[in-house]
Amino acid sequence: MDTMIRDLAVDHQMAPVIGLLHGMVVTNHTRLKRIVEGISAEETHYHGAEGTYNSIAQLIRHLTVVDLHWVFRLQSMAVPAEWIQKYGEMFAPDGRLPRVEDISIAALLEEYDQIQLMLHDVCLEMDDTVLEQIIPYENGKQATIRWGIWHIADHTRHHYAQIVHLKQMFRRKDLV
Repeated sequence: MDTMIRDLAVDHQMAPVIGLLHGMVVTNHTRLKRIVEGISAEETHYHGAEGTYNSIAQLIRHLTVVDLHWVFRLQSMAVPAEWIQKYGEMFAPDGRLPRVEDISIAALLEEYDQIQLMLHDVCLEMDDTVLEQIIPYENGKQATIRWGIWHIADHTRHHYAQIVHLKQMFRRKDLV
């Protein structure tokens, strides 16, 4: 019998609802890190048998960049150019995820952790009265702060599933 109690990693210094939403982000971030920590460079940069899939490296960098954008969106600010220069754009000119080469999984996770710390600090500064505040979203759209924080968690979970699929393909490639 499994006696492990599952719960969200809520920071009780945060406002209650923001803490709950941020706890969803932390839980999904931690879960994603656990599944990729220590994988080989070959697996990190694997694009599938046909070479058509986004690699785990691309997906983690994408999560880092998207979450960076949300850190600034939650403050109704544009991402400063130096951050975009450091991590790159969300998408390549062809609309796909930018290629990510010659970087270890440890370095990618360290970058991702740095952005998560920034998000944590932003959430610490907010109170629940701002949850319905409208903020700019991509392509002229708008969202509430509540939806934005939830979306960060949901987006991580979406790409977690893709990473699980890539890992399965990588492990099966030698069996074919």
